[in-house]
Amino acid sequence: MTLFEMSGQVLERAVEKLSLTSLVLATSVFTLTVGYLGKVMFKHQHTGHAKHPPRIPSSVPFLGHAVAFGRSPIAFLEQAYEKYGPVVSFTMLGKTFTYLLGSDAAALMFNSKNEDLNAEDVYARLTTPVFGKGVAYDVPNPLFLEQKKMLKTGLNIAHFKKHVEIIEEETHEYFKRWGRSGERNLFEALSELIILTASRCLHGPEIRSMLDERVAQLYADLDGGFTHAAWLLPGWLPLPSFRRRDQAHVEIKKIFYKVIKKRREAQEKDDDMLQTLVDATYKDGRPLSDDEIAGMLIGLLLAGQHTSSTTSAWMGFFLARDRALQRRCCNEQKTICGEDLPPLDYDQLKDLSLLDRCLKETLRLRPPIMTMMRMAKTPQTVGEYTIPPGHQVCVSPTVNHRLHDTWSDRLEFNPDRYLNDNPAAGEKFAYIPFGAGRHRCIGENFAYVQIKTIWSTLLRLFDFELVDGRFPAVNYTTMIHTPDNPIIRYTLRNTQTQQH
Repeated sequence: MTLFEMSGQVLERAVEKLSLTSLVLATSVFTLTVGYLGKVMFKHQHTGHAKHPPRIPSSVPFLGHAVAFGRSPIAFLEQAYEKYGPVVSFTMLGKTFTYLLGSDAAALMFNSKNEDLNAEDVYARLTTPVFGKGVAYDVPNPLFLEQKKMLKTGLNIAHFKKHVEIIEEETHEYFKRWGRSGERNLFEALSELIILTASRCLHGPEIRSMLDERVAQLYADLDGGFTHAAWLLPGWLPLPSFRRRDQAHVEIKKIFYKVIKKRREAQEKDDDMLQTLVDATYKDGRPLSDDEIAGMLIGLLLAGQHTSSTTSAWMGFFLARDRALQRRCCNEQKTICGEDLPPLDYDQLKDLSLLDRCLKETLRLRPPIMTMMRMAKTPQTVGEYTIPPGHQVCVSPTVNHRLHDTWSDRLEFNPDRYLNDNPAAGEKFAYIPFGAGRHRCIGENFAYVQIKTIWSTLLRLFDFELVDGRFPAVNYTTMIHTPDNPIIRYTLRNTQTQQH
């Protein structure tokens, strides 16, 4: 083993064990000299007469506020909002971040054009090694929008109606292993189930049938590319997780190529997402290549896997904490579906309004994406301020969802706040768990179908409660804010409900 490889393994182990704060410190040491000297050299360049956003001062060169932000990002931003207002800048790792806090300020990002506030410059280094070249943020934005439109075509109501039955069946099958009662890691279980259901619904039966332990491990290795290490550290470092990610990408695509070839040669066409992509063409008439289809299938699965599994887990803990609300959700199912609780259909799922409000409130208090980012390519005006090119412009759904001057009882989990007009009803960007505008997540409707079907099924199967009354804290060390130590207690409601 070379010294280079050994260094990579040491750094990888450090990345896996350390918190975000420690990782930021390690990264800072790695790049401090070059970054800071470059900053000093250009510090006094002419900037005109534009009024820049207020900047949070820091006495620490280059590192800036990385430690405070990494330790408690939401508290940091809320304090910044109180002291500096809705537009505020600060430095982390030699980069300037400008946050747009609140609905009015956030409008700048969601109404912007990609050539002004660019997404590729921020996300490509994370997504391209995982999804592959030629898709998502690795292509010019107009091409990416065409690809999103193709995917959106396959995410339609006709498919959703089939998905409800599929997801319910997968959920029953998966949770047979739980037995009558016990304590389990809810986030781990739902992460596995989300992969199984998403693969079957979005990839098709051929790929789902291949999802054994080996393929599941490939997915896990590929998913390991979405880390702070991949975002903060240079891509050329020989980290074991980078190598596993790259190898998994090659192996998964080999599997997909075989299935795509079989689909192209089939006499009869299936009606699913895979077929939608096989038949799709760009505006110029060019069909998607096998590599593009494979990359889009990977992106479709993994882009939503973390967010849906995290949201599903948080929803479970909110329901476990409020037993009365849990009973109301169970009674709603009996009212909509019948006392004997036959298998759900899509129309009944839509009518589960209380469950829908529980999901909506979960997404308000625990949106899986804490920050949405763009790179300023041109000067941007917001209020009295001008954001110069080079700033990383950010919006935090978590902060927008709990601003005290927008939401009443802002930290309370109250699904009934959506029964009538809530204080945020007139503020377009006060509630943005799936983004907004041209960058709105195309998987939003599928996520609602997937999570609601899983939880309608789980509430039929089990009664849930917190273990010793402990509600999980937020794990801020991961890019998606997962529940920390997510163990839940469960008891089987009725043995008949497991006969599906």
